[in-house]
Order: sequence, then structure tokens, then C-alpha cells
Amino acid sequence: MPIELTIPSVGESITEVQIAEWLKADGDTVKKDENVAVIDSEKTTFELPAPQDGKLKILRQAGETIQVGGVVGQIEGNGEPAKAESAAKKTKEPEKAPAPAPKKEAAKPVEEKPKAEAKVVEKPAPSPAPAPKPAAPAPKSPSVPGREQEVVPMTMLRKTAAKRLAEAKQQMAMLTTFNETDVSAIQALRAAHQESFEKRYQVKLGFMSFFVKAVIDGLKQFPQLNAEIRDTDIVYHNYFDIGVAIASERGLVVPVLRNAERLSFADIERAISDYAKRAREGKLKPDELDGGTFTITNGGVFGSLLSTPIINPPQTGILGMHSIQERPVALNGQVVIRPMMYIALTYDHRLVDGREAVMFLRRVKEAIENPARMLIEV
Repeated sequence: MPIELTIPSVGESITEVQIAEWLKADGDTVKKDENVAVIDSEKTTFELPAPQDGKLKILRQAGETIQVGGVVGQIEGNGEPAKAESAAKKTKEPEKAPAPAPKKEAAKPVEEKPKAEAKVVEKPAPSPAPAPKPAAPAPKSPSVPGREQEVVPMTMLRKTAAKRLAEAKQQMAMLTTFNETDVSAIQALRAAHQESFEKRYQVKLGFMSFFVKAVIDGLKQFPQLNAEIRDTDIVYHNYFDIGVAIASERGLVVPVLRNAERLSFADIERAISDYAKRAREGKLKPDELDGGTFTITNGGVFGSLLSTPIINPPQTGILGMHSIQERPVALNGQVVIRPMMYIALTYDHRLVDGREAVMFLRRVKEAIENPARMLIEV
């Protein structure tokens, strides 16, 4: 008996999903736990495994929206008896049809030819109608070389992101302030300790752990940036759930480092590495994307020199990291070359004033340029 392939629950707030693509074709043989489809939800993308060995029967097509719990296909077992019986029935059916009687009846419409001829008189009336002629040149336009178009439906993840970002722009008084920071100190720390760090923790010491720690240091000084507006109230969070934006082929996702203030550098680097890997594989869980009190995004990995990131509501701030470039700077009365990074803070001006925003960004800058201060909290 076939087993139904259903959409599992993927979070309390998610009621429907979309079939992004089928990894197997209709009729393909699949094994238990083998992924057969990619499913998009408004928060994440995940793969749907086969519940048993057998043949896949696809009931809903890619691009369709399905309610959670809905059936999208079936896995038919490998037992052959039922198939044999159905085949036997099919062979018996033609034995019942040797009687030529129904075939003779098929000849009766020939006697009705005069009626058909009467209908022929009516055919010349629609033929001179000019309607089909103007419709003919329409398909010629997309065939012009270099003028083709491709229409692709938006994924649920992309639609949700577009809606949320548009709402953020409309509902928040967003403003961005900038600064630049010398990253030579953390570059030196990484160079000095990278080998031993990687050997001990099986993960590389990156830049993000330093910035997560620097952001937490700043948020402790300026709690408005770790808060949210809820109706007419301000909700201050006494914990630091830091979202880290990760780009994947299916869209931008922001998994959250829960209680990041309690995590070590190694904990942060391992968590981010794991999130990035599972984001590429479409295996992030919806609850890993929920919440967050502040977000960090690093456009520098793609070469961005400067940007104005958009806040992830209901948060009140987001830090943008950018490319590291060697630039001439004045230091102790001399012009020296230093690895510099522009950093940007977008904040909700309804809750955060310019003074707090600028001082927060300075605090992050100072922590990056002098990492030791994060350890002794001065």
C-alpha cells in the first residue's frame, strides 16, 4: 500500500509552503530517507525525504503552494502482486472486446454525412473573420535575438523577505551612520593564533567572532540598540541574540546566535560555520531563524566597500561590515598604510538618537582596534 508524502510542520507561524523543485522524477525508484524534493517556506528552505523504499508518484508540481500537512506525493512499495493483478485485468479487457458490434455502430455516423454537409455551409462565415490575423505576429516579438525574457515565480523566502524589507522602510525612521576601523590588531591576533586555534577547535578563527564580541560590548553600553518598539512600549532585552546574515543560493537567511554573550570565540566560529553549511544545503530549521535582538551583515565578503543595510524588524539596529582595503591614514603625525574597513550602523531613529548611534559605532571601532578591552570590559 502506498505511503503518503506529506509536508511536515516547520514552525508555529508557518501554515503553507511551496514546492521549489523535485529532486526525483515521477516513477523514479527512491530509498528511505533519500531526499526527493526541495521545499520553500517563508523562513527557510528544507529537503523532503522519502519515508520508505519504493517508487515515487508525484501528486503536486513544482511551484505549487501547499498547506502544512498536505500530501504532495506517494511512495509505492516494491511489492509486485498488485501490479500483476492489474496487468492481468488489462489483458482480460481486450478479450471482452472481440465483438464487432460496437465497431459497426461506429459506421452509423457515415449516414449522417448530409448533416455534416449542412454544417459545412456555416464554416465559410467564421473563416473570413480578420480576428486570427492580428494575433499571428504576436509570437514573433519574443523570438527576436537578444530580446528574450524569462518569467520565474518568486520563492516564498524571497516574497517574505521582500515584504518584510518593504515594511521596514515604510514603518521605521531608518538612518545610517558610518565610521572606519583599523583591523590590523585582529589580523595580527589571527596570524599569531590561527594554527593553534584551528588545531584545538577544528574551525578557523575568522573576523566575525571579533565583531560579534565588539557589538555585544557596544550593546551593553547602549541598550536602545538591543531593544524593540512594541505598540507604545519599549522592550529592552537583557540578553544578546545576534543574527548573522548568510547568503545562500535560495536567498538571504539570518540564523541567530542565542545568548551570544555566553559564547566563546570558538563557539561563535563553529556556530557560524555550521549555519553557513546548512544554509547552502537548505537544512536550517525555522526556529534557528526566529527572533534576534541585533543583526550583523558582512557585504565585504562579496567586495562591498560601503552600504546602508536595512534593519530586520522588530530590531532597532544592524551593523554592516565591508571590504578591507589598505589605505593611507594619519597615525601619530605620520602617514602610514593600514588595513581599513568601513563600518555602517543603520538604526531606528524612533528609538535611537544620533548621539547613541554614533557612540555605539565608535565603541565597536575601538573594540576592534584594541581587542583586549573586550576581555577586561573597560
